[in-house]
Order: sequence, then structure tokens, then C-alpha cells
Amino acid sequence: MTLSDWLNRLEQLHFKSIDMGLDRIKPVAQRLGVTPTESKINPFVISVAGTNGKGSTVAVMESLLVHGGYRVGAYTSPHLVHFNERIRLNQKDCDDQQIIAALEAVEAAREGVSLTYFEFTTLAAFYLFQQQNLDVWLLEVGLGGRLDAVNIINPDIAVVTSIDLDHQQWLGNTREAIGIEKIGIGRANKPLIIGEPDLPQAVANAIQDQGSQLFHVHQHYDYTAHSTRWDFSIARVQGEPLAFQCQPHQLLPVNIASALQAIALSPFQCEPALVQKALDRIRLTGRQQLMSGPVDVMLDVGHNPHAAKQLCARLQAMQQQNPALTVHCVMGMLADKAIEGTLMELLSVVTQWYPVNLDSDRSYCADGLRELLQAMGAKTNGAYNSPSQAVNALSHSLVQRANAKNHLILVFGSFFTVADVIQYCPQLSSKA
Repeated sequence: MTLSDWLNRLEQLHFKSIDMGLDRIKPVAQRLGVTPTESKINPFVISVAGTNGKGSTVAVMESLLVHGGYRVGAYTSPHLVHFNERIRLNQKDCDDQQIIAALEAVEAAREGVSLTYFEFTTLAAFYLFQQQNLDVWLLEVGLGGRLDAVNIINPDIAVVTSIDLDHQQWLGNTREAIGIEKIGIGRANKPLIIGEPDLPQAVANAIQDQGSQLFHVHQHYDYTAHSTRWDFSIARVQGEPLAFQCQPHQLLPVNIASALQAIALSPFQCEPALVQKALDRIRLTGRQQLMSGPVDVMLDVGHNPHAAKQLCARLQAMQQQNPALTVHCVMGMLADKAIEGTLMELLSVVTQWYPVNLDSDRSYCADGLRELLQAMGAKTNGAYNSPSQAVNALSHSLVQRANAKNHLILVFGSFFTVADVIQYCPQLSSKA
């Protein structure tokens, strides 16, 4: 079978697309030989959970380690265009044949156990990494933490990037409940790095009960974002803090700081001179990614109020630099997200909204988005069948104007929204 055949099959394998718990996956992992007790190879593992910022934090660690000469496997999700984006070796996507061989190994070890798409592919990634004799595995948690498939592996260091409301139907309806699920990737007597400044007391208490070694941003490690440089003060187990510096970057400084903190606590060296070079090599698609052209386009896969608030701050800074900047938001979201709260965060910076339908059974319809926005007093312009249709039409219209550079097309709301634009808007070829 082709990789596409395999993935289509996996989507039908389990009766639920999301089915939290580790009982099914653990025995398969043991037969596959990818759990610590069964493994003949003992790589260093760093797991990353959080509401937002997981992919960014993994990307920073990945680039730092590869530039340091280490052999690195990185597992992230979801993908934007090609599944291969999820499984990387030394910053390069694995090819179809590597992934198919790993999927075949999981199928042989499954012995009839019903696995979700995510559980099956997670095991495939672990199996593939196991064959490579890597120095370090970087593992992004898919959903939550405690009961996520990634958590069958005991990490040497755990990172929680942020804690906010998202996936409430699985994780709970409060930041406290969600945070407790996320810190479940931590282990007793192992470092747990928390990049969430506003840590709920109940979560702090749970960390103490868990016995993890807490490293909390602004308390144990810190950063200062100046206009022309960012400074980082990173804790060590012993000795004075380490100092790092870089130029302002596409990624948030807190995620860079958390990545640096994780590396500083690991056995791997990170020379200050390598930081800027490593950051310059990161091109993280769809995270406040600015694409230059006749009309500039920003792509952001954020899909919850926390992500929208961060995006709003970035857009406000851009509008301070150019008070004439007008933001047009092409926006599609999934129905199971906090849609109203997400939209509210962006009302102050978006001038015109363009609701779109998404190619997903979970999509919230464009007409419904338009009605929500109009009820909030926002100005909307029709409803489009796809994000790419909206961006192509809007680009054609704006480029005719003499002041085209004073307009920004923002593509926001879901991985599905950004992926469609990347695939079907040929004018997005140059990255700023």
C-alpha cells in the first residue's frame, strides 16, 4: 500500500477519532519494543505539552541540537500538507518508505488491538526513531498530556508551554483541570519546565505532589524582549545562570526561553554563538508567518482565545509601526473550538472579516461564522467555500489599489484554513 492508502485505512480502524487512555497502546508498544523497559536503545527524551507553543518549542530545540552535532528525531502533529511533516530526522521529513515500514511493524505488533489514527502513527514514529540510534527524541504531545499516546514514553525532561482553555470536552472546563492533565507528562525527580507565567495554584500543588523538579518562567528562568534584541537568563542545576541573546524572531520569546532551558538541563551542550544561527534556520509554517508579495499575507494556525490574544499583540505592534495598515481576516474554524472567545480577541485589530468553509466534517459553516461576527458588530464580506478562494479573490482585489502595501491578509483559525491556502494560492511563494 502507498502511504496515502495506509493513512486512509487508519482513519477507519478505530470507532472513535479521539479516544483518550493508554491501556490499548501500552501492550502494543511493549511488543514493538519502543518502551523504556523493552528498548535496547536508551535515547534522551524531551516531551512537550501545552495549549499553544508546542511546535515552536520543539522546532527551537531541534535546530539547536542539530546545529550542535547531535542526532535528533522530532515528532509533532498535526501536519499542514503532508503527513511526513510529523516525523523528522535531523530536521528532514521522513520519506514515504520509511514511514510505511514503520506502519507495517506496528500492524504486525498490534495483534488485533484497535488503535486510533494518532496512536498507530505515534507508535510508528517511535519505532522509526528506535531504528536510527538517535541521541535525543523530541516528542510533542497531541492532546492534553497524562492520557496522550506520547506519554507511554518516560521523558527525561518535560515542558509545558502554556495553559489555557481548549479541548474542554476531553480535558476539563477550567485552566486548573486542563493544567493538571498537561503536567501529567512530568515525572518524579525529573525537570518539568513551565512556560505558562500564570500558573494556577492547583496546578502548582499537583506538580509538588507529583515530585517533579519545577523550573518556572520568570521565577527560575527568564527573558527580556528589547526592540532590537532578546536576552535570556537560563537556570542550571548548579552554578550561575547562562546568558543567551538573539535578534527578534518569528517565534515568541517565551517558547525560545523554554527550549533553551530544556537544553541547559540536558546532557547536550548549547554554545551561545550557535543560538542565532539555529534560530535563523527555523521556518515554522503557519505560526504568525509573514509572506511577502504584492499584498502581504500572514498565516497563523491558532484556533483558540490564547493564540488569538498573542496574534492580536503582534498585529497591534505592526499597526503601531504602520498606522495605515488594514487587516483583512480570512477565517475558518472547527465547530468544537471556542469560536466566540477566539473572535473577540481579534475584533480590535481586524477591519474586515471573510468567513470560509473548511474541508472537514468538523467545520463550522461560513454562514454561521458571518452571523456570529455580525452580532459582535464586525464588518463581514460574504462567505466563501474555501480559504484559498477567499485569499485569491481578495488578493486580486487589493493588488489593484495604489496602497496595496497598507493591506494585510490574515489567514487564521485552524490548520485546515492555513493548509488550504498553502496548497492552492500560488502567489504565496516568498517568505518574509
